[in-house]
Amino acid sequence: MAFWDRWIGGSSSPAASPRASFQDSGGGVVINTSQQLDEALRTGNLTASGASVAPDKSMRVAAVYRCVSIISGAVATLPIDIIRKVDERTRENVSGSSVARIFSRKPNGWQKPAVFRRMMQAHLLLHGNAYALIVRSMGEVKSLLPLHPDRVECKQNDDLTLEYTYTRKDGRKIKLAQNEVFHLVGLTLDGVNGVSAITYARETIGLSLTMEDHGATTFKNGARVSNVLTHPGKLGLEGQQFLRASLDEYRAGGESEGKALILEEGMDVKPLAMNAQDAQWIESRKFSRTDIAMFFGVPPHMIGDTEKSTSWGTGIEQQSIGFVTWTLEDHLTMWEEAITVDLLDDDDTRAKFNRSALVKGDIKARWEAYVKALQWGVFSPDDVLELEDRNPRADGQGGQFYDPPNTAGGDKPEKDDGDEPPQAA
Repeated sequence: MAFWDRWIGGSSSPAASPRASFQDSGGGVVINTSQQLDEALRTGNLTASGASVAPDKSMRVAAVYRCVSIISGAVATLPIDIIRKVDERTRENVSGSSVARIFSRKPNGWQKPAVFRRMMQAHLLLHGNAYALIVRSMGEVKSLLPLHPDRVECKQNDDLTLEYTYTRKDGRKIKLAQNEVFHLVGLTLDGVNGVSAITYARETIGLSLTMEDHGATTFKNGARVSNVLTHPGKLGLEGQQFLRASLDEYRAGGESEGKALILEEGMDVKPLAMNAQDAQWIESRKFSRTDIAMFFGVPPHMIGDTEKSTSWGTGIEQQSIGFVTWTLEDHLTMWEEAITVDLLDDDDTRAKFNRSALVKGDIKARWEAYVKALQWGVFSPDDVLELEDRNPRADGQGGQFYDPPNTAGGDKPEKDDGDEPPQAA
């Protein structure tokens, strides 16, 4: 087993782990850290609807899962370039650096780059923070080992430096210095620890979870809320058991689906409460879905809610542009700054996402942008071919830049020798 595997915790026998880290087949909450124990004792995850809302459980809500997957997927698929500033006008792509290899080839011994970035972004959205241990060798960053946010505690010392405490699976605590941790911070109120949307959307998510349970129970019991059966006399114990078995078989569907229910001995049935349609259950679910999308900053149409497609700008296209501008840009900037500050030691080197990849799916918009860049001399033909992962022009003429139209920047025509003025003797 490698050194870092032993440091992180690796595999250990059940006897070596604390009893609190296990649960039986009956379910329950797994408690590994003192913070989780305090949260459970204070019922901090309990909502007014009665549902317990935790990050993992929140992902069972379709709107939450979709919001997290959309943002995480966008961060995971955009290329990251490491750029060095040569002079005031020149920049070069440092693709051979160790940090560039981490985000393009292999962040650690078991994860692919997209898997690592998608997981870190999901941690950020669900917990407010994402952590990874920085493994250095000979002054270079060699790998990033992800640390679960529930096992990491970050605090600020008196000298304003940050200190991290990581709790291993066996319960041991390890202190980490600020330069040993790659830390992504979301929206923060103290400048040190981020807060997640789950914390403030807890009531909305709890309501959605409760409605999901209500809907499942309603359809399980024949798509009706409970009814009351009345008997003109007294029904014995054997009769009650027989009646209950008959009703359960009837509600189970199958061959009984659509058949009439026959009640004996003059019994009558009366509804005990409103049905789901009268209570506008479906409308309530739509409302909670829109609220969840609002907390994560994702346009409703991106999670399947197209009823209000014109509520932002002029339509779905403007909503998508707004998502890139106001939501995704915030996350991309946070990643760029974290990589630059935590992983790069050169002040002239920084990380930069290639945002042009966002229009990969829109071939018309992509090529219109290329044409304008060629016309105004911003790109050469070979630059466009490189962005499209194609080889340069075979004739060797792809490196030239075209003169901008309607400008005086073109080459001046050469004068004939006979037109030149005589030179002074």
